[in-house]
Amino acid sequence: MAVNLAQASASPKPAAQNMPALKQVFKTIHAESCPRSYNFHMHTVHSDGQLQPEVLIEQAITIGLKGLAITDHHSVNGYKLAQHWLDQWQQNQEELKVNYENNHSHSSIPNSECPQAPHLWVGVEVNADLLGCEVHILGYAFDPEHLSMQPYLQGKGVQGSDYQAGSVISAIQEAGGLAVLAHPARYRISETKLIPAAAELGIDGVESYYAYNNPNPWRTSPKQTQVVEQFSATYGLLKTCGTDTHGKNLLQRL
Repeated sequence: MAVNLAQASASPKPAAQNMPALKQVFKTIHAESCPRSYNFHMHTVHSDGQLQPEVLIEQAITIGLKGLAITDHHSVNGYKLAQHWLDQWQQNQEELKVNYENNHSHSSIPNSECPQAPHLWVGVEVNADLLGCEVHILGYAFDPEHLSMQPYLQGKGVQGSDYQAGSVISAIQEAGGLAVLAHPARYRISETKLIPAAAELGIDGVESYYAYNNPNPWRTSPKQTQVVEQFSATYGLLKTCGTDTHGKNLLQRL
């Protein structure tokens, strides 16, 4: 079921993102949540990934993900296409269910033949300056049409005051979303300095569960995880997880 961006843009606007609901999901995230229950960091061909959005969603359904977010760099085009495909898939599933019940004396279709749709949240990954270091800030559950987000959704990084981490965090929050510091132990400045600085700017969370050495099978890095968990607890930050997939398999980074 192929779709293009024009079709996705012309379709009805996706339902409200319900940021408080996502916040509650983040409160349940732990080291085993990713990659088979939740995955909040992945890329498509609409930035530097290799997956078509519809293929990504097909994999998410096959894996059995409960929730996910596509976080292309400075773009929500992959999200729009994926949401459009998912909407059509759900409609097809409902039609199959009705047809089955009509042909089987109104009995319910077996659960094994009725895969569940994951919840797809809008997401983005934005470059920003924090303590003179370029970091990546993940935005979730924001309104992609909000004016505050427009500088960050043009397919490339920004400059000037918009490039400052405080500006990025504020823009995401003004658009009704949550701001998260991506892979905090992957920068030239230690996470022990970056997390407090981000917290002072009002960031909502940190990507606590991340596989820094790209192990196979995917698993969060224990040493970095312990430090990040401690700092997230100290500053009252939400914890998220993600594979940061750039390749063709949502269960790996590459």
